[in-house]
Amino acid sequence: MDHVLEALGVIGAGTMGSGIAQVGILAGLSVTLVDLDEARVARGREAVERTLERLVAKARLAPERRDAALAHLRATTDRSALRDSDVLVEAATENEALKVELLRHLDAIARDDAILATNTSSISIAKLAAATRRPARFVGLHFFNPVPAMALVEVVHGPATAHDTIEAAVDLAKRLGKTPVVVKDSPGFVVNRLLCPMLNEAVLALGEDIASAADIDAAMKLGCNHPIGPLALADLIGLDVLLAVMEVFHREFGDDKYRPAPLLRRMVAGGQLGRKSGQGFYRY
Repeated sequence: MDHVLEALGVIGAGTMGSGIAQVGILAGLSVTLVDLDEARVARGREAVERTLERLVAKARLAPERRDAALAHLRATTDRSALRDSDVLVEAATENEALKVELLRHLDAIARDDAILATNTSSISIAKLAAATRRPARFVGLHFFNPVPAMALVEVVHGPATAHDTIEAAVDLAKRLGKTPVVVKDSPGFVVNRLLCPMLNEAVLALGEDIASAADIDAAMKLGCNHPIGPLALADLIGLDVLLAVMEVFHREFGDDKYRPAPLLRRMVAGGQLGRKSGQGFYRY
């Protein structure tokens, strides 16, 4: 691409998508936020508005800057509104078949010179890029939750991603106020490759009754200076999400060290998913 990135399309108005939209408008980009129906679109826009209002109330954002940012946000169900986007970031549910179908559709809508990006946390960039006609202009932009607060973006390149696409993605991440790290396409990239097996190991330790959940968490907080214990973090992420990532690792690497903990499987099967269900390793 030979022009400055100014227009950002975000597909998926949930927690991640609305967070990406928020940092985009605060960076001065024109952002188009798209989802399937009016209710989801409204919730996404309201989430951005609420967060900015809280920042104003805490005197961390001037009212004029809030108003200017919100003027840059367009929230709609009309995917054709994405045609003018320089970069389109897919932030749909972590489901490969869903993402493939969506990316095919976005590929047909987007300008030929636009970059397609995915916010996947575990699915192969090469597989997703293969669903499009532009693998050279396809890249992973893995933001972390909550997007406005987390400094990192993993810029993940597949085997066909062009160097200038990587450079543009790095520049975009910096423009959004993030610190990018460039990562080769591999299951879990860097953070989840290291983090999720540690969380799974904590569940194994609990299942073997080595210590209580509270003591396992206290040990890692005090012994490793972690701000939150691994079991509390698993609850925050969602035990179903952790299980899905570990299943991807187990399948892709073919190594039993990535086998999901039996206790993790039982809890997910029983609907104990962590904070979002009100019960995980702790009650919420």
